[in-house]
Amino acid sequence: MILTIVEGFDRIEKKLDRMNRLKDCLDGDTLLDNCDLANLLGVTQRTLARYREKGLIRYYHMDKNGKNYYRSSEIQEFLKQRGKKKE
Repeated sequence: MILTIVEGFDRIEKKLDRMNRLKDCLDGDTLLDNCDLANLLGVTQRTLARYREKGLIRYYHMDKNGKNYYRSSEIQEFLKQRGKKKE
């Protein structure tokens, strides 16, 4: 029973680490992974894939682990552009 509780805490700890993870990048910027960005924007990971396919957001693909990362400053710029109304 204690082993089950410890395993549960390990799973929770991993989830919290993933949710709170912000990796240092160039110039003090931070990197967000797909999960972080989807949660931040309130969209699905499939929507992020569509944004990438359409070239709406810039991303960095890491061959080592196969993950995509996004610079927070570029996401802020994306949100500013999306918020502008067309005249």
